[in-house]
Amino acid sequence: MSRVPQKNTAPEMVVRRIVHKMGYRYGLHSKDLLGKPDIVFRRRRKVIFVHGCYWHGHSNPSCRLARVPKTRTEFWKNKISRNAERDREIMDALTRQGWNVLVVWECETLKGVHSLLLQRLTNFLT
Repeated sequence: MSRVPQKNTAPEMVVRRIVHKMGYRYGLHSKDLLGKPDIVFRRRRKVIFVHGCYWHGHSNPSCRLARVPKTRTEFWKNKISRNAERDREIMDALTRQGWNVLVVWECETLKGVHSLLLQRLTNFLT
């Protein structure tokens, strides 16, 4: 698990490219904010987390990336549910501090759904 990249992942880079093409400038992985959001718009008080569907337990039934391994099933279910619970706590805390939070899932960054992602990002940032 230590080899799983934390920053600058392919899904994160897709979101960053789209946001940059939209004309927005942003900060990255702010250590002073809880959860170190992937993309930070300080003046707008908005943050974006780009979550991997597997590691963060994406609950959308149509997501093919969020499946539980066939070995050590209980371990992985517990780990992923703890990750999802931690994510909820972080988002709640940031919201209480006055930040608007958007979660973009890895499956939303795949080819063919960029127009939907563009619409979500536009709605969030305007």
